[in-house]
Amino acid sequence: MSDFGKVAVLMGGRSAERAVSLKSGGRVLGALKKKGVDAHAFDPRERGIAALIEERFDRAFIVLHGRYGEDGTIQGALELLGIPYTGSGVLGSALALDKWRTKLVWQASGIPTPHSELLTRGADLHTVAKRLGLPLMVKPANEGSSIGMTKVKSAREFPEAYALAANYDRAVIAEAFVDGVELTVGVLGETPLPVIKLETPREFYDYEAKYSAGDTRYIIPSGLPPDAERIIQDEALRAFRTLGCSGWGRVDLMLDRTGKPFFLEVNTSPGMTDHSLVPLAARHAGSSFEDLCLRILELAQVNDEGYDRVG
Repeated sequence: MSDFGKVAVLMGGRSAERAVSLKSGGRVLGALKKKGVDAHAFDPRERGIAALIEERFDRAFIVLHGRYGEDGTIQGALELLGIPYTGSGVLGSALALDKWRTKLVWQASGIPTPHSELLTRGADLHTVAKRLGLPLMVKPANEGSSIGMTKVKSAREFPEAYALAANYDRAVIAEAFVDGVELTVGVLGETPLPVIKLETPREFYDYEAKYSAGDTRYIIPSGLPPDAERIIQDEALRAFRTLGCSGWGRVDLMLDRTGKPFFLEVNTSPGMTDHSLVPLAARHAGSSFEDLCLRILELAQVNDEGYDRVG
């Protein structure tokens, strides 16, 4: 096993996803210790960046979700400190958390993504609903775990959905709803993991469906024909690389009734709880949770924005 030195497992933080991050971080910490890594919990909300220097950490495993952990800020701090860290660099992290700018980059690169509009406080929501059609999804541009998201089925539901999303972010997106199959593809290094099909009796794969509901189904193998699955994996990897993402992550998409994929977002620090999808896909590919954590840690680096892998 590589000598990783003293490893900080960054968890918790200040985002709306703090509780999930603490769960993820606890599991990662236990897995690394089980593998003999000198790993230590580090919560940036409780201790300042100076403590990373004082405690002489050699490497950081980022298990922070959402703002200040997945948006390039902690990545920038670690770059300045010269501490290798897991996951995407500053640019890839910042772009991927911002769902609006993710869409702009994907559209420019020919990667299919649902039609959407950026909503302002004075937007004519009725007109937006007519342009995009109903139902539609309303979401904060810079949150994860489906926090602040609503499926709007009638125009009268739109104002309340906008108000909810605006509680979490000034930037709010209205997105055409894709009626079809929800899929997710984990990425580990240069390799896409097996596709997972998600099924929930809820309106969509919301926070409860992700973390607490007992009726969410994770279908792996996905049931797609092998050639179709390979195409989805390749397209997911291209969507991931186009944003400058690297290391590991997860790409979420919808497959419409004709079989066309529509990419929704990239998670650059996905959940690592017992409900989480990347560990499930890795296990299906033959990797234990402990081995997955070790592999992610091996990929830790600084100054990598993935330009050599775009396209």
